[in-house]
Amino acid sequence: MLDLYYWTTPNGHKITMFLEEAALPYRLIPVNISIGDQFKPEFLAIAPNNRIPALVDHEPADGGAPLPLFESGAILLYLAEKTGRFIPADLRGRAEVLQWLFWQMAGLGPMLGQNHHFKQYAPEVIPYAIQRYVNETNRLYGVLDRRLADRPFVAGADYSIADMAAYPWIVPHERQGQHLNDFPHLKRWFETIAARPGTVRAYEKARSVNTAPTVNEAARKILFGQTAAALAPAGKGSAS
Repeated sequence: MLDLYYWTTPNGHKITMFLEEAALPYRLIPVNISIGDQFKPEFLAIAPNNRIPALVDHEPADGGAPLPLFESGAILLYLAEKTGRFIPADLRGRAEVLQWLFWQMAGLGPMLGQNHHFKQYAPEVIPYAIQRYVNETNRLYGVLDRRLADRPFVAGADYSIADMAAYPWIVPHERQGQHLNDFPHLKRWFETIAARPGTVRAYEKARSVNTAPTVNEAARKILFGQTAAALAPAGKGSAS
């Protein structure tokens, strides 16, 4: 059995997409990041970076104690290796998937996350920041569009964890200031994945978990601007 510590963010969707595609049994444990669940000691014991998702595998392949994991890319890779699915076994195919998985983790996710922040959540409008990250989002969309010009999926002929990693970050394309019609190959890929039954089930689950996705002022204070003090034990401040 797998325990998935989850909230309805792009990084959270990556893992439910895999689990639904692979039809793996799992228990979904909501971590409501808008009210501070990510700072609870029991969650930090699994995810020391206080970010979702996190996973606990109660039946790891070595037969040992339950294995906790954090970081969505690491979790996707672990699940792919555990099941032997959604990552090629051959050297070159595996290398393709890993390159694009890390591209998402290092580029697409962080840059689009900054786009979301400065366009949607920043307390003041900073035109330079908005333009910077909207433009970078557009560039990254272009990279993905060119990649998909001659192949059905990011790493080649087969659906993989590289696609699962990237897709949830494209879902809010309108809020990112992007138009899918400008990227025809990306649009075809996006629509193909959106129609997959595993994707449909994953997003249905998200809607049932988070029925009030609006970020209010109290949630903003929790989500943004945290320092080391948020992780300090009770009665102690951050290290100086």
